[in-house]
Amino acid sequence: MTSITSLFKKISLLAKKNKTPVYVVGGYVRDALLGHTDQDIDLVVEGNGLSFAKAFDDALKQAGSLVEFPDFDTARYILGEGESQVVLEFAGTRAESYASHSRKPVVMDATLAEDLSRRDFTVNAMAVPTSRLVSGLRQAGLPSIKKYIIDPFNGQKDLADKILRTPLDPDTTFSDDPLRMLRAIRFAAQLNFAIEPRTLESIHRNRERLKIISAERIQEELFKMLATAAPSVSLTLLFQTHLLDIILPEVAKLDGVEEIYGHQHKNNLIHSFKVVDNIAEQSKNIALRLAGLLHDIGKPGTKKFLPKIGWTFHAHEHLGKKMVYGIARRLRLSKEHTDYIAKLVRWHMQPIALMDEGISDSAVRRLVVTLGDELDDLLILGRSDITTGNPYKKDKRLKNYDHLKAKIAEVLERDKLRAFQSPVRGEEIMEVCKLKPGPTTGKIKSAIEEAILDGVIPNEYEAAKVYFEKIKDQYVKEAAGWERL
Repeated sequence: MTSITSLFKKISLLAKKNKTPVYVVGGYVRDALLGHTDQDIDLVVEGNGLSFAKAFDDALKQAGSLVEFPDFDTARYILGEGESQVVLEFAGTRAESYASHSRKPVVMDATLAEDLSRRDFTVNAMAVPTSRLVSGLRQAGLPSIKKYIIDPFNGQKDLADKILRTPLDPDTTFSDDPLRMLRAIRFAAQLNFAIEPRTLESIHRNRERLKIISAERIQEELFKMLATAAPSVSLTLLFQTHLLDIILPEVAKLDGVEEIYGHQHKNNLIHSFKVVDNIAEQSKNIALRLAGLLHDIGKPGTKKFLPKIGWTFHAHEHLGKKMVYGIARRLRLSKEHTDYIAKLVRWHMQPIALMDEGISDSAVRRLVVTLGDELDDLLILGRSDITTGNPYKKDKRLKNYDHLKAKIAEVLERDKLRAFQSPVRGEEIMEVCKLKPGPTTGKIKSAIEEAILDGVIPNEYEAAKVYFEKIKDQYVKEAAGWERL
């Protein structure tokens, strides 16, 4: 694998040979100053970016793959794969103008200073000549670049102060490319930076512009926010700027507390944010974190006050499941993610119900079979759903989950329920009963499975075969009766 240092040397030599200045810009410079390494490198060429990228590809003897974007004078060069993959983005220095209804720019030639001014934030509007990167390498592999940085918007100071601000007037920056509003919030969470007040106010003011952004790009930024160590930072900023009203209005509606006769319910928005943070401490699964964010979205639509009981949210998990499918269509979630999240939202109350009713073997069997591969994630969601500030209640509920987990392991071991289905297969049922493929075979299989789940018979072939012989005639007679009708 070619090293980053070697790549910079090749770029620098090629730039010198072609008398074409080339600069590293954006995130690589920012992260180098923060002491981080980065495999994604943005390069600006004072000249034709696409032509330089082709020359670089030739110099490396096509060791990587070149993807060209001629309409924008850009190209992407990819070397390696997996964690060692390096991605170089080449672009000519450019200025951009935008139509009000689109974030696709009209691209024009520009100076380096003009190019840097169109960047999203000052901490990303710094450049270093590639020749200086080569000459200033440290032993650790990070370039000693401070004295070579071209920094017209004081990005180094904002980096030191941990501040995000735009190089130009923020209204111009966000109106031109509204996706930058989401990037500001995501960077604030990833870097632990504050958003400068004027910039934050501008995000709120320009929030409606987000509606011109494709669902796929919004989904990508949302997933990156959920991937941070404490997703509630991003989620809170989304709520405060009212971007959440546009991206996930169903979640925004969870905010608020009502009181009647001294009875209050918790603020379900704050609760949901805490649940996501709790999940983040236990799992890197982004879809699971999103399920945590959405698990209570059915509560506003099911909220009722009953005088002798207080606030209730009966069947909110059923309504929440239906709402997940609408959100998934809007955000263009994959079918896999949609079904997974809908399943967890639908069943997130089930472990609590088991604990309240007593954890019977039959109930555990049904939980295992219903959730399948998602069972472990459901238990993470359930534990994360415990956000009470009462240490006694929290400890008791967490111990209940420990007890449930042990019970599940016991039942799994004893009853062999992984990939559960009737030990008497459909082909055998049809052969013995002289049935054609149809609903009667399915009903018999379901009856055998129900008997196993209820503990009437063990999950073993011989016991299931005896039970099948006992019940088959009633189903065959019922099917024959329907045929006569």
